[in-house]
Order: sequence, then C-alpha cells, then structure tokens
Amino acid sequence: MEPRPPRVLPFNLPHFPWGGLTGAILALVLVILMLTSWFTVSPEEVGLVLRFGRYTRQVQPGLSVKWPFPIETVMRVPVQRQLKEEFGFRTREAAVRTRYSGEDFARESLMLTGDLNVAIVEWTAQFRVRDPYKFLFKVRDVRTTFRDLNEGVMREVVGDRSVNEVLTIGRQEVAAEVERLLQDLCDQYETGIKVEQIVLQDVNPPDAVKPSFNEVNQAQQEREKLINEARAEYNKVIPRARGEGEQMIQQAEGYATDRVNRARGDAEAFRSLQAAYSRSPEVTRRRIYLETMLAIYPKLQRKVVVDDKLRNLLPLLNLDGAKP
Repeated sequence: MEPRPPRVLPFNLPHFPWGGLTGAILALVLVILMLTSWFTVSPEEVGLVLRFGRYTRQVQPGLSVKWPFPIETVMRVPVQRQLKEEFGFRTREAAVRTRYSGEDFARESLMLTGDLNVAIVEWTAQFRVRDPYKFLFKVRDVRTTFRDLNEGVMREVVGDRSVNEVLTIGRQEVAAEVERLLQDLCDQYETGIKVEQIVLQDVNPPDAVKPSFNEVNQAQQEREKLINEARAEYNKVIPRARGEGEQMIQQAEGYATDRVNRARGDAEAFRSLQAAYSRSPEVTRRRIYLETMLAIYPKLQRKVVVDDKLRNLLPLLNLDGAKP
C-alpha cells in the first residue's frame, strides 16, 4: 500500500509549545506552594494563622507549616518586645546622642491645668501586646486608638491638678494615675495591650510665659527658704525657752515646798518649845540661854568671864600685857 501524500492546507498554522509552557507554569506554581507552606516566627513574636482571612490558630516561635498561599496567611505580632508611643516629640534616631524631630507637636502636648493655666506635657507610653488576637482583630487601627486614649487620659488627669503640681511635686502621681486609667480603658476597649509605664519626659510652661513663670518659681522658692529658716529658728529658740521655763517652774515649786516644810518644822518646833515652856518656864529659859551662849561663844575670839560680885575689874583686864 502506497503511502498517502501529505495533506496540503491553503495556509500554515503557527506552532506553539503548549507542552513546555504548561510545565513551566506548573513548576512555578509548585515552587510558590512550597515556599508559602512553611514559615518562621521570631523568638519575640507569635504567629496568627488566617485561613481565607479568618483566624484559625496561634503559632509559637520557631519553624512551622501551613496551607500554601492564598489558603492560609500568617500575621506576626511582637509580644516580648516593649513598644512605645511618644507624645509631644518624636525620636528620629536613638543612639549615644539621641536625635529628635524638629516638627512641632504642640497639638499633642499643650494642655489646660485645673487652675486654668497652660502647660506643655511631653510623655512616653511604654506597653506590650498581651493578647495578639485582640490586638489585631478587636479594634481597627489599634495604635491610633491607643494614642487617642493616651491623650484623653493625660488631659483628664492634668486638668484635675494645678500647674505647680504638674510641673513639680505631682509628676509621679500624674504618671501613676494615667497608667491606671489608661489600662482600664485598654481592657474596656479589648485592645490586648498591657501598659508597662508612663514616663513624663518634659513638663514646662509655654515659651511665651516661661520667663514670668521662672520668676514666680524663684519667688516661691525664696519664700519657702525664708519659711524654713524661720521654722528652724523657731525650733531652736522655742524649745529652749520652754525648757528654761519648765526648769524655773520646777525650781520655784521646789523652793515653795522647801519653805513650806521649813515653816511647818519651825512652827512645830515652836509649839513643842511652847509646850515645854508652859510646863517649866524657868528650866526652859535657862536651857534657851545655855543653847544661845553655846552658839555664840565659839564665834568670839576673846572671852572674859567675871563674877557679878567682883570689884576693881579694870586693873585686872591687862594682866597679860595684851592690848585691849
């Protein structure tokens, strides 16, 4: 049987390598599936796996597998890293010499205090992600919401205090109160955020009134200095005067007690002497005379004893040749 001659068409069809292109596409799809089927989560992160956009599970740090893209995707959330939001300033570069942005953020930091003064409050909110699921899916744009909560709480707390409290002695109290209220709001809004610390970086009056404010502070400090000096002098003088007064009172009371006791003793002695005298007046007179002489004679340097019946007394006085 003779071979049939080839069929001749009126025109030529182009030749496409359909087999080679299909193989390349399949190989490319296979590579994509293999590359998107495994993923790595850093030690400070956790991974949230979404299947067709719906949350399915949470993956711990390490190497894990999933359904390839676009079936499952992974969102990584830093849960061990401390994050922060800055208010009133921005850090451009953190190094040995920290560089800050030169933009004006007075809209965030300018606040009205409780005594109707104005203060510029710059602070930093340090926080961690406590619940990655709530952090990603419960609140839309959670970082912006967290910043708005910070501003609202800080303005509320500063508005309840005087400008002197905010600028000086009340800074720690303001930070603690803001931290407590902010955490309550974060839990209420289900942001999944744990507030670590609120740090007041810089609190100052506005530049326009800063010289006047410094003069007021200087006057207040001078007043406090004078008050403290007066109190120190008061504490030095008043207790000493009180001590001296107590000492004089005690001495007077002791003297009064001594005088009263002596007077009572003298009165009692006089009563006893009167009773003895009334019993025998002559003996009592003689005893009193002898006791008196006994007290007087030892004090005399020269004694002359004469008889009341003696005559010619004058020639006898100079027998020893002594001068009268």
